[in-house]
Amino acid sequence: MNQTDQPWPQPGDPQVMQRRWPISPVWLLPIIAALIGILMLVDTWQSAGPDITISFQAASGLEAGKTAVKYKDVMVGMVKSITLSQDSTHVIVAVSLNKNAQNLARADTRFWVVRPRIGAGGVSGIDTLLSGAYIAVDTGASTRPNQEFAGLETPPTVVSGMPGTSFEIVTDDLGSLDIGSPVYYRRVPVGRVASYRLQSDGQGVSLQVFIDAPYDRFVTAGTRFWNAGGVDVSLGSDGFQLKTQTMAAILAGGIAFASPGYDAKTPPAATPYTYRLAKDEQTAMAPADGPAQYVQLRFEQSLRGMSVGAPVEFSSIKIGRVVSIELDYDASHYHFPSVVGIEVYPSRLGRVLEKLPKPEQDAQRQEAGFLRDMVNHGLRGQARTGNLLTGQLYVSLDFVPNAPPVPFDIHARPLRIPTINGGFDRLQEQLAAIIGKVGKMPLESIGRNLDATLADLDQTLKQVNTQVLPETTQTLRQARKTLGSAQDILADNAPLQKNLGQTMLEAQRTLRSVRELTDLLARHPQALLFGRPDDADPITQPDARPISPQKTATK
Repeated sequence: MNQTDQPWPQPGDPQVMQRRWPISPVWLLPIIAALIGILMLVDTWQSAGPDITISFQAASGLEAGKTAVKYKDVMVGMVKSITLSQDSTHVIVAVSLNKNAQNLARADTRFWVVRPRIGAGGVSGIDTLLSGAYIAVDTGASTRPNQEFAGLETPPTVVSGMPGTSFEIVTDDLGSLDIGSPVYYRRVPVGRVASYRLQSDGQGVSLQVFIDAPYDRFVTAGTRFWNAGGVDVSLGSDGFQLKTQTMAAILAGGIAFASPGYDAKTPPAATPYTYRLAKDEQTAMAPADGPAQYVQLRFEQSLRGMSVGAPVEFSSIKIGRVVSIELDYDASHYHFPSVVGIEVYPSRLGRVLEKLPKPEQDAQRQEAGFLRDMVNHGLRGQARTGNLLTGQLYVSLDFVPNAPPVPFDIHARPLRIPTINGGFDRLQEQLAAIIGKVGKMPLESIGRNLDATLADLDQTLKQVNTQVLPETTQTLRQARKTLGSAQDILADNAPLQKNLGQTMLEAQRTLRSVRELTDLLARHPQALLFGRPDDADPITQPDARPISPQKTATK
């Protein structure tokens, strides 16, 4: 239909006007999207927290826009960018924190990257194998805000909020200990080494250990700590000793602690408190030694096997240790004796100290006088062998009977105790003296005389074998024959034996008759002249037959 075909409005008809939109509906969708974007920007601006930067040695496992920042496993921020520092020594990670986490940006807040780690203390960060590495946060106690932080390269062993107590331990060197090394109580792991630092004077190492609750109540003011890491192998004058803890302590080192029996009821220690780390359990649990007294000993013998730290014993009680071994020179004899310095702890004598004289005014002079009296009574020092296998020596202080007198200077400092040679050295001297005496003997002359004596003895033995022994054998045979004949004569059925029996029987009868005659004459003496009276008792013969009086008178 052409435009000419359209009817034109006629005069007098009402005219209808159509209203048109100034903006096309096509622009509604972009406008709505823009409004939504503005609302999101406003919401993001309102929820956005502070931006901070964290410096790390490397950015391993970190990605901008993907790596999260977590506090107690709750996402509190996101990594915005990762750039290299101007000096190219480290990386700078820009992090945007959430608004509800803005109080985490404190001056003592710590950041570290959580990733899979394998160490002597175990395996950590396994969950990041699937989710990826993330930055962990640990807040401090400071209230001062901060925006620049130095990240930790290793995760801290103690984070804020953990129940327990931190203690400071001082040691001469770190040894096998490291961050994360376990702390044991009765071989049960109850804590760990949190950190360590070199002391300001460089004379030791300060350890910060954390004991978990409720085990921290076992740490008292009298608790003793000792190094329980690795394998403690010692071969000295006390013999071979091997001490170990758990396998974890052998690999990662460790610290053990305990309280002496007399200190079991002591209340828990108030922090801060500093402890001393002993080298082993025996040293840690030993009673307090008190002040030490330094004394010197001068040995003329060789001290091969003596070492610093060797024990000093008095009457089989360990009262000290060797602290120095030095050479000296004796110009008069061109000899190099050894001077041994020892530290003696009198408190180790126990109750004996109560019986010793108490120092009054000049304690040092009185102690020197007491030591002089002991030397006059035979107190001497000896270097004795403590282990025959290793040859280790120790110092023995004991009274030697019949010891020769020696001068003692009570004014000398340090005091010096006289010495004598030890047991093996005296044995060597005695053996040397015996060997010297044997060497002076005329062994050659004795040998010649012994050869001559042996030759004469050989000839004598030959003569005995050829002459004396055959004659002796013949004599013995004859003696055997004679003894056999005598045995035959003395047999029960031999004639000599029968005749001897009859003779003895006749002699018995004769003696009986004589006895009866004697009795008759004793009663009737006139019977010898007039015969037997009629009233006399008949005489009884051995065969018990009575003899009539007539026959007796006739006879």
